[in-house]
Parts: sequence; structure tokens; C-alpha cells
Amino acid sequence: MFPKGCLVMRVWDALGPVFSDADFEELFPVRGRPVVSPARLALVSVLQFAEGLTDRQAAHAVRSRLDWKYALSLELADTGFDFSVLSEFRARLANGEAGQKVFDAVLRAASEAGLVKAGKRQRTDATHVLAATRDLNRLEFAVETLRAALNQVAEEAGDWLVTVSPPEWFDRYSARPEDSRFASRWAARVEHADQCGTDGVMLLNAVWSAASPPTLRSLLAVEFLRQTWVQQFQQVEGTVRWRGTKDLPPGLIRLRTPYEPEARTGSKRDLAWSGYKVHLSETCEPDAPHLITHIRTTPAPVNDVLVLEDIHTSLADRGLLPDEHLVDAGYIDAEQIHHARRDHDIKLVGPVKSTTVKGQATGDIFDNTRFIIDWDQRRAVCPAGQTNVVWREDQSQWGAAVTRIRFAARHCDPCELRTSCTSSRTGRNLTLRSKTEHDILQQARIEQDTEQWRRRYGHRAGVEGTISQGVQAFGLRRSRYRGLAKTRLQHDFTGAAVNLARIDAWLTGRPLAKTRVSHFAALRPAG
Repeated sequence: MFPKGCLVMRVWDALGPVFSDADFEELFPVRGRPVVSPARLALVSVLQFAEGLTDRQAAHAVRSRLDWKYALSLELADTGFDFSVLSEFRARLANGEAGQKVFDAVLRAASEAGLVKAGKRQRTDATHVLAATRDLNRLEFAVETLRAALNQVAEEAGDWLVTVSPPEWFDRYSARPEDSRFASRWAARVEHADQCGTDGVMLLNAVWSAASPPTLRSLLAVEFLRQTWVQQFQQVEGTVRWRGTKDLPPGLIRLRTPYEPEARTGSKRDLAWSGYKVHLSETCEPDAPHLITHIRTTPAPVNDVLVLEDIHTSLADRGLLPDEHLVDAGYIDAEQIHHARRDHDIKLVGPVKSTTVKGQATGDIFDNTRFIIDWDQRRAVCPAGQTNVVWREDQSQWGAAVTRIRFAARHCDPCELRTSCTSSRTGRNLTLRSKTEHDILQQARIEQDTEQWRRRYGHRAGVEGTISQGVQAFGLRRSRYRGLAKTRLQHDFTGAAVNLARIDAWLTGRPLAKTRVSHFAALRPAG
């Protein structure tokens, strides 16, 4: 049937048995009914994501496709299993936080086949992931949260709810908010939100009253309603009022939808989304396939720089630490450069932030590179030759160790360089990192202005192609499931599927796709 082979056959022949039942034995009880081999379910799940199949289609492929039977070592007459087994297997993986075992098994098999090795270069980037639920604005969110709580209370104790519900609630909360037309005027919307807040407080008071069934207080929708009302409303002189935008909690804890409590709102430049963020790391040497070595899913607002240490630790556990790690500006800082070099012997390459601060009308204000710093003598000399009057150790608002330096106002006020140095009436202030991190920053800023550094960093751009492949061919951009745990599981399967596709492309000699350039863009004059 396949004289030249196909993806499933070629990968199986190259890697051999990727999964074993022993990898998943802790997810299953010792006693109970027999189950389908978890090793086969893991392979079916990866192939399912590689081809973008539903559970029913994947189960049908196990029954009907010869290449899948070949990879699964099944008899031709084997009838497979019911499609619901796949969702049960995913639930076990998600509950046991074992999705990474699937990704690691594929990576381990590729390593044993000599397709991925430690050292050399790797690159990392992130992209946004949309939650499976519909995105709601603040007013829709408040109304739908109250409506969801009413529905769950009605299911649990409908007779009691009728006795405490005003008649107008049935008009306000029977239909979904997207089926209603909210007023276009902002004042009318605020009034609608205030009314919704009052109704929500009335329901919460009723639930916590002595006459209510005790089981209502433990309902998930009721607890979510309580948390949402704390975030979205406040009491002003005994009246429930909608919070202003500036009074809302930070994005990392702010709830967005009652149907996916773990989804958060993230933003990057002019893009905002509700959901998660996924970080991909891959090898990038020309003499080997570019395989994903680490995949990490976080809530959307988590800063990239906070994920870097987890990436290096995971790569160290797999024995796949690179010599050089290419990242963008979101991942890199003096502390990260220092820790990567000290803890993992990795050279972190990426653009560090500039210290230049724009002046009012006279050009750039002198940055700290214009000052002579003597760390041993605890002395700083400004461009005009004056020395500091204050040198003290402190902590930044993020808890990092810093050195704060101040120059006297009596020296700064009459200085002819004042307009290019400071506008403060108390004299120029400097905040420096620790000596080690300060020296790292100064050296990194010098290096990144060289042509050699630009050529080296240019290899990072290829990770954009990996993200594009994940989004267009594997559905990386949108979560199939609700919740962070299942979204992480989806990305573990996706990472494993991408690696299988890339191993097959390497085995068949298919070259990497070139960056697409339109005919008109190709005519751009040089320089």
C-alpha cells in the first residue's frame, strides 16, 4: 500500500517503540477492569494531533488504517476501542500532570536515534493562546456570571430560588447577555452594571442566610460569583457600585469568564486576548532536524522573563542544555544572563534594554554609562567631575538587589551640563544593579552594537516559522479544552506531533520552507 512509506511508518521505523506502558503505570489502579494499553493510547493521541482528528476520527483510524495498525502493532482484524477511551486517557494525564511524559518520550526516542543532542544553539519564543470560551466584555461578564450562578442554584434548589427571586430577574437573566442589546451610552451601561451588582449581592445574601439549603454555598458557580463580585464591585455608602478600570485587580488574578476560571487577559503591544501563553524552545543547527526541546504553557499575563529559569531547569533534566540560547528582549535581563551562565553554563543571547532616557528639549539625558563607577571605593563620578554624596544598598520593587547613588543639589544646580543630566531639584540619582549584573549589562550593550552579534542573533528568527507551523498546521493558537491543565496537555501533544512531522521531513530530505516574499517586496532597493 505504501511502497515509499508514509509519516507513521517512517517515524516508527526510525524511532522504534516510543512509549511503554511502564511510563504511565502510576495513572492506573492496580485492581479494576482491564484497560487499553496506555502506550498505544499515547501514540494514538500524538497521531491524532499530528493529523488534526477528533476522538471519533482517531478511533476510526485505529480500526481502519493500515499505517496506524502498523505503528500500533495491531492485528489487521483488531477492532480498536471506543472513542471515549481517548478522553478518559487525557483526563488521567491532566489530573496526574503527566502530559509531559508524552512529549518527553518522543524527545527521548529522537535523542536515542541521534536526532537531537545537547550543546550548540537553541532558540525560544512565545505566542498567545485563545481560551476555548467566548471572550466577554466587563458588562457581559458580570451578567453571565450571575446568570450562571442562578442556573446552578436553580438546578440544585429550584423551589427555594423561586421564593427569593424578584420577578424582574426572569427578564434580566433568563437569556444570554449576547442575545440582549445593552445601551450604547456609557452612563446607561454603568447603571445596568450597578443593578446587576445589587442583584448579585442579594443572591449571595440569600444563599448565606439561615433559611437557604447549606449545599448551595459549596456550588462552584456561587463561589465564582462571590469572587467576581469582590473584583468587579465595591460598596460606596451602602450602595453597590461598579468598579472603575483603575480599581480592578491585576491581570494575573482577574477573572474573565465563569466557564473557564483559569483564563486570564494578556496583552502585548496593541494585542489583547483572554487565555494563555505558550513558550517553545527548539534546536536550530543546520546538520540536524529542528526539534522542539521544551514547551511550557502559562497564564497569559505571566512575563516571559519569569519562564526562562524553568526552561533551563527542564532542559537540564532532559540532558539537552544548549551552549548558546537565543531569545528576544522579553526573556533577557542582567539577572537572567548571570544565572544562565552561573547555574547552567549557557550563553544567553538577546537584546538588552537601553538605558537612554529622553530629555525634554535638549536631547538625551546622560545614562549611567556616562558615569565612572568605582565599586571598591563606593564612589561615582559624573560627566562634570563631581562625586556622589550618597551610596546605599537597597532593593528594587521586585526584590532585586540594587545600589542607589545620589549627587548633591549644590553641585547639580549650577552645573552647565544640568539640562543634559537631570531636571530634579534634589540632584541626579542613579540606580544600579549589583556589580556583577551591572558589568554584564554594560558588556551586553557593547556587544549587541556589533555586526558579529547581529549575525549570531539572526538565527533566532527561525523560531517564528515554528510558531507559524504550530498555529496553521496543528491548531496551537486556540485551546481545544477548558482549563490550564488540559491546555498544557494539548500543547504537550502538539509539541510531540510537530517533532514527528519534522523528523519525517528530515528523513525524506524535505528542505525547510523559505520565508515568503511578495513579488513587489522583492523589488525593494538595497539599503
